[in-house]
Amino acid sequence: MEHIRQRYFGDRAFYKKVLLIALPIMVQNGFTNFVNLLDNLMVGRIGTDQMSGVAIVNQLLFVFNLSIFGALSGAGIFIAQYYGSNDRESMKNVFRMKMLIAGIIMILGVSILFFGKSFLISQFLHDGSVTGNLDATLQYGIDYIDIMVIGLIPYTISQCYASTLRETGETLLPMKAGIASVVVNLCFNYVLIYGKLGMPVLGVRGAAIATVIARVTECVIILGWVMAKRETYDYMHRIFYRFSIPGHIVKEVVAKGTPLLMNEFMWSAAMTILTFCYSTRGLAAVAGINICNTINNVFNIGLISLGNAVSIIVGQLLGAGKFDEAKDSARKLITFSVCFCAGIALVMAATAPFFPLLYNTTDEVRHLATKFILIMAALMPFCAFTNASYFTLRSGGKTVITFLFDSCYAWVVCVSTAAILAFCTDIPVVPIYLICQSLEIIKCVVGFILVKKGVWIHNLSAK
Repeated sequence: MEHIRQRYFGDRAFYKKVLLIALPIMVQNGFTNFVNLLDNLMVGRIGTDQMSGVAIVNQLLFVFNLSIFGALSGAGIFIAQYYGSNDRESMKNVFRMKMLIAGIIMILGVSILFFGKSFLISQFLHDGSVTGNLDATLQYGIDYIDIMVIGLIPYTISQCYASTLRETGETLLPMKAGIASVVVNLCFNYVLIYGKLGMPVLGVRGAAIATVIARVTECVIILGWVMAKRETYDYMHRIFYRFSIPGHIVKEVVAKGTPLLMNEFMWSAAMTILTFCYSTRGLAAVAGINICNTINNVFNIGLISLGNAVSIIVGQLLGAGKFDEAKDSARKLITFSVCFCAGIALVMAATAPFFPLLYNTTDEVRHLATKFILIMAALMPFCAFTNASYFTLRSGGKTVITFLFDSCYAWVVCVSTAAILAFCTDIPVVPIYLICQSLEIIKCVVGFILVKKGVWIHNLSAK
């Protein structure tokens, strides 16, 4: 028993180190998702059509956001390991790559979302329930996305800087900027959505304007602080002066980063296609899944934050050449993530019957949302395992393996299953949702085998 405890559980110093990294990220994600919850509730109080239109657009923006995350993650592996080996010049060159790749994705994303908005939104609008007006939902979605695309510019810039800070262990500044951003978002939501303090009632447009203002606030805070601390963050200064990147760094970042970029894009696209499959059962399914995803994001802050902790801690240990310690830390971090999220799942299940009551929607939508929330709560420990396994594999630069493990699995197994059930059967949406989400259990087995074999143990910073 003592051997098992030492193998899978760390001492007080280990968990203190983990929490020093994870807690600021957790607090930031917590504030962000809590305000997103309030944002969603405020729109949801207007009506089901408005809520559904915003939910569809946010699903499309989800693909963009994760594409940016994937693009930055590939370079981020090198930032963490170069930081572990104290190679500042290489860190600067990798940061240049971050800005370049993210800028290209931003231009493509804004263009596609703005010019293809009507077509993209309409793909999620299907008859099949007594809830909702499809034409009104489409127009609300268009009104929302027209403004939201503006916020993608400051979002991309701030993510380049914030992700780099986190990869060097500096999680407090992004946390503070994130908290300021969500407070601004919440205040302007209240004023602009409902027309308070003499402002006109703007509804979904007000929610979009508030989000853009919040994005700009976060970007200004992060850039202002980094610029004021030039000596501390020298690897993020003068990056455009004599802009050039050594060929070997370009080659390495592209080789390792492309699979991660493709992984995040394809995985987020797979999640969007899953929502599309569920939407074939009517607008009530879209609204119910939106409510479920909103509360799920709040309860998932521990899962996401601990995944980031795995990436940072294990990545720095690999960069320092401490392979045995990295393997031991990964095993204990995965165990901690599963245990922590199992406790969170119990609380989530307890809230399932009550949270949908906060929305101004139909009983049909509330019933579906409750079922979806209970399903996600039951599967949260399994999601925690696969998430921690993913970040462990990624920390050593094994991006092709993570690509196969994550997005390929989502498309080959999850999307194909959902498509067959949605288009070839008359099964209701709740059983379809349960079957598709339960496929995470099979993925746990694959993750366990890959992590145990140690295929991810690799030092990228070694010359």
